[in-house]
Amino acid sequence: MGRAKEAAAEAVTAVVDSAAAAVSPAGAGPSGRAESLKTGTLSPRRAARLPGPARFALAVVLSFALSSLGRSFVDQCSQYEVGSITRETNSRTELLVLAAWKLFALALGWFGDYDGYDVAALSLLAHGPAGAQRESEVLLMAPTWHGRAQSTDVHGAQTYLISVFYGIRALTAGAYLAVDVVSTFLPFLLLRRLSGAHSAAPGIPNRDIVVDRGIQALTSAQSALVYSVVLFLASRYLLPNNLVLYFEGIPTITPAADATFLGFGTPTTQLLSLLFGLAARTFIFTPFLATPPTSEDQKNAEFDPVHASLGQTVAWNLWGYTTRTKVSLIRTAVAMLFTGVGTFLDTTLAIKGVEPYGAAVYAGVWVTAALVTGLSLRYVGSI
Repeated sequence: MGRAKEAAAEAVTAVVDSAAAAVSPAGAGPSGRAESLKTGTLSPRRAARLPGPARFALAVVLSFALSSLGRSFVDQCSQYEVGSITRETNSRTELLVLAAWKLFALALGWFGDYDGYDVAALSLLAHGPAGAQRESEVLLMAPTWHGRAQSTDVHGAQTYLISVFYGIRALTAGAYLAVDVVSTFLPFLLLRRLSGAHSAAPGIPNRDIVVDRGIQALTSAQSALVYSVVLFLASRYLLPNNLVLYFEGIPTITPAADATFLGFGTPTTQLLSLLFGLAARTFIFTPFLATPPTSEDQKNAEFDPVHASLGQTVAWNLWGYTTRTKVSLIRTAVAMLFTGVGTFLDTTLAIKGVEPYGAAVYAGVWVTAALVTGLSLRYVGSI
């Protein structure tokens, strides 16, 4: 009887192993399954049932579809409130630029090995400062007249510019922001696992710091403080004149002219500063802490300028940082790129009456905030 039970158990095990092998890529054997059960996660080979390019294409389709459907829903609920401040038409070239930029952002996130939290943070940093961008994927298929695309939809991504200066309700602008963040977060969440840093996987460097709620709150507050200070200084010395001269038809500049330190008295500014701080901490600080040392770090530590060539010495002085420092610098640069380009496109191609120079100056304020935030997080992380 005991031998019969053992034989039945062995048969069931063989059937399960055969079925798993049939749906798994080649080479994912019992050892891989045992390791998956031990760690509670799928092995990389089993997780990637679809080829990488196919999963990326699916992520792009899902992101565009979720974005279009979500914004259409918000348009209906808000009775197209943002229509009063957006441009009526865009050229085909402008629409192609918007679509290409969004595709580039998704491609950089995918092939740069970012996870859902990374791309969601970048989306907030890119569209948060302005708050209105054309719905490029819908407009590209819209009827045209003499090379112009008729406006069928808009993309409101955040609340600062359009709610603080253009009078759009914060709830409406915030709803567009949520659509934009979710439409980038969900496809990556469904098609790519979270990184070890954001999932706090066992064994990552500085895991105790990464999962500490107090440190998370303090670093987010620090980043929010940097954004508040930069916005306060820009509002006092730069934004009022820029908005008057280059944002034709802007209803008011009072929030900039009467800006107070840390945005006290303006809940929208305080809330947005906290959101920007949280996004910066998620994208820069957490991966920076969770980056393990590499062999390059040992080589840099052993660098001898006496016996090195001139080219090696110059390279070491320019880029002879630790791997963790390189991660923080690269991610800060990416945050600056997305903030600058996203804000510029959101203002010049969506909001009527905005001149390119004024949009560039306005975007420069947010790029500066991203730079100072990234450097401050790097300093805190190195202590």
